[in-house]
Amino acid sequence: MTTITHEPLRDNLGMGARVRGVTQASLQDDAVRAQLNELFELRGLLIFEDVEPSPAMQVAISTVFGPLKDHPSKATPRVGGDDMLGVIEIRHRPNSGGRVRIGDQVMSQWLPWHFDHCYNDALNRAGVLRSVEIPPEGGMTGFVDGIALYEAISSDVREQIADKTIMYAMDVILGDLRYGRPVDFAEVEASPESKAVMEEFADRPRALHPAVWTRRSGEKVLHVSPWMAKGIDGLDDNEGDALLKIVCDEIVDAARDLSYFHQWKPTDMLIWDNWRCLHSVSGMPAEYGRCMHRTTIAGDYGLGRFETVTT
Repeated sequence: MTTITHEPLRDNLGMGARVRGVTQASLQDDAVRAQLNELFELRGLLIFEDVEPSPAMQVAISTVFGPLKDHPSKATPRVGGDDMLGVIEIRHRPNSGGRVRIGDQVMSQWLPWHFDHCYNDALNRAGVLRSVEIPPEGGMTGFVDGIALYEAISSDVREQIADKTIMYAMDVILGDLRYGRPVDFAEVEASPESKAVMEEFADRPRALHPAVWTRRSGEKVLHVSPWMAKGIDGLDDNEGDALLKIVCDEIVDAARDLSYFHQWKPTDMLIWDNWRCLHSVSGMPAEYGRCMHRTTIAGDYGLGRFETVTT
């Protein structure tokens, strides 16, 4: 009998668990797979510790939770060949593009709070990450639970946003960040891939997703991505912009106490629920390199759609 152990990530978080004992052999056990899926549904973020650091192991863990989905952008590098469908590489080379300034600090690989594929009508179920090259400082991946965010924002804002639908579009130019923007923030140099990604998605209509949705288990989830948000459907630009700024500022403020930032080890892998959690990247000194491998779990919560454009 394969033994998998787990413990809460932090006593004051309803999100997250550390999982040990996972091997490629153990993942062949149907009971283990069912146990992991149940734990994932409950905790929303699983950190697998002391696992084999390989693309094959990443695929093995990923497929416990559903079929793999290839990344929607063809400009994103792939790794592992045809038998490793969906394993993409996110690499930063020292002192290359993708730098921002917050205050007097210039850093690379900083990303704001967001959920994945908000610019699509369908939302993937989850993402799985492992770190291939770890910087000696920074480069942490942050997570915050939308269930906790819903309870944390002010009751007035919660009431205002409850029935609203947020509009999103692919926009990886961080200088264009409108919501949840840090004080004294500027993009120093865009990432080398950003232009190709923007061109690829230039003609896609905006995607619409509810600001709040209810899980099968009954919890309400505040699911607003400050990154790539473009407004609120049905409100004029000024009214929608004002409310969205308030909501995203409250998300950023609440995340300071509710978030978890993962300090990577080579033998870690983690999976997060993209329908429930927001994630971000802490940034790091620009002279360091960083490389992540990522897979995407297919699926959809069925609540998103593309905007109907009339001519």
